[in-house]
Amino acid sequence: MSEWRAAQRPLVSLAYLVDLPIVHCACGSGYDVCQEWIPSVNWIDLALQQLAREAGVVVTVLATQGSVPRGAGTRMVVFAQGEQGTIGGGHLEYQAITHARLLLAGQTDETQLRHVLGPSLGQCCGGVVELHFQPVTGSDMARLHAELTPKRSPLALFGGGHVGKALVKTLAPLPFVVRWVDSRDEIFPGDVPAGVECEHSNPVQAAVADLAPGSRVLIMSFSHAEDLDIVIACLKRLREKADLPFVGLIGSATKWATFRHRLEDRGFSAQEIAQITCPIGVPGITGKEPEVIAVAVAAQLLQTL
Repeated sequence: MSEWRAAQRPLVSLAYLVDLPIVHCACGSGYDVCQEWIPSVNWIDLALQQLAREAGVVVTVLATQGSVPRGAGTRMVVFAQGEQGTIGGGHLEYQAITHARLLLAGQTDETQLRHVLGPSLGQCCGGVVELHFQPVTGSDMARLHAELTPKRSPLALFGGGHVGKALVKTLAPLPFVVRWVDSRDEIFPGDVPAGVECEHSNPVQAAVADLAPGSRVLIMSFSHAEDLDIVIACLKRLREKADLPFVGLIGSATKWATFRHRLEDRGFSAQEIAQITCPIGVPGITGKEPEVIAVAVAAQLLQTL
């Protein structure tokens, strides 16, 4: 039995924690920054909130040549006071912001610029960046939301322990939609990040059957027995559909050796078993703290995109 529920988080103000413009939430909560903005402080949402009150300019990297700080398609939104997002920082971004504000003030009508990242900009990248400047208002919000929101890949995280909690926080600003699964309904905290869906599934491995195609899977439940059941469910799905590009299991080399033998006893071939990654995390990071493990695992997941 699986039970889904949306993340619920308390309304708090983050204005005193981070360097952000004061944004009054449209939800009517009365807070400067509400739960819709936490925890990754999503620059797209902040830009759209500010755009509801004043005009802005979307700065887009149209094309690049050679070594440049950000690739084509990168965007930021500039306002008369403040900006959201980044096209790479440095003098290039300073010049882009200055030009966008001239456009807002009606002091120029030029909407495309070409910058060579050389001595004239105080940069030594050596590349070339072409920028496009698009004035926008609140009437453009729906279109911009669709254009600016990055594509996110589905990720299933099995296990609500210390590492699972650290991972959810680390993954929040990254390009993943997280489905957080545990057999213990009471394990989920009250301050789950936006975009994370909590699922109580008992038995826990039952949730594997209806994961979105293309889901990355991380397995770190509270017991080795549950871990094994989830691994078996993933291998069966891979045998039938081959649509889970990454299945990672937390644990030591000793744990994995034991699991391999048990999986062999259940009829899985060496080729099938090799589809499981264990231990998880990029190599060379030896810390055992949950937050350290979370960073190492998140980096490994990004390598699979």
